[in-house]
Amino acid sequence: MRLPECGPDERLVGVAVAVPEPYRTELLEARARSGDPDAAHVHPHVTLVGPTPVPRAAAAALDDHLRAVADAHGPFEVHLRGAGTFRPVTPVVFVPLVRGAGECAALERALRAGPLAHEPRYAYHPHVTVAHELATPALDAAQAAMDGYEATFLVTHLHRFVHDGRTWQEERAYPLRGVPHAGAPADGRPDAAAVRPT
Repeated sequence: MRLPECGPDERLVGVAVAVPEPYRTELLEARARSGDPDAAHVHPHVTLVGPTPVPRAAAAALDDHLRAVADAHGPFEVHLRGAGTFRPVTPVVFVPLVRGAGECAALERALRAGPLAHEPRYAYHPHVTVAHELATPALDAAQAAMDGYEATFLVTHLHRFVHDGRTWQEERAYPLRGVPHAGAPADGRPDAAAVRPT
């Protein structure tokens, strides 16, 4: 994965929905089987804001911004199913969201302001990557292997990640305190809030 360069007084920050167990391990193992070296450095997640350099002096403003967005949005359900690809635009194979994409898009729009303000390179398309920047046969195999995949979990937190120069580390989780979206189950689903740094 090509990451933006940071200045000496910046940190590389990302915001995501972290995928909980047991799906976290399933998707991590799928990415490793594809031969993607990023499997060792990237937790399975749905990106909300991709890698963004943020001045260290803006740490408090960033924290306030993430808390305000989380306070304004409620819990929702994510349903992952099947496999897709961004080829030929980019060499990526992913598991798409068949439920929860609209809620992720609303969070992405709200988050892309203040310390995280930027113009995205591509239109936002929530997904979980399972193979990236591999040769065509490996991408074909990864897409075929995930064709029947399915997972459902409840999202109750946003997660802030920071790149430490080698891998992404979860730094903080922000509870979604708004009104739960219609159809979000009260219990019985794995909860993304359970994801913690490893």
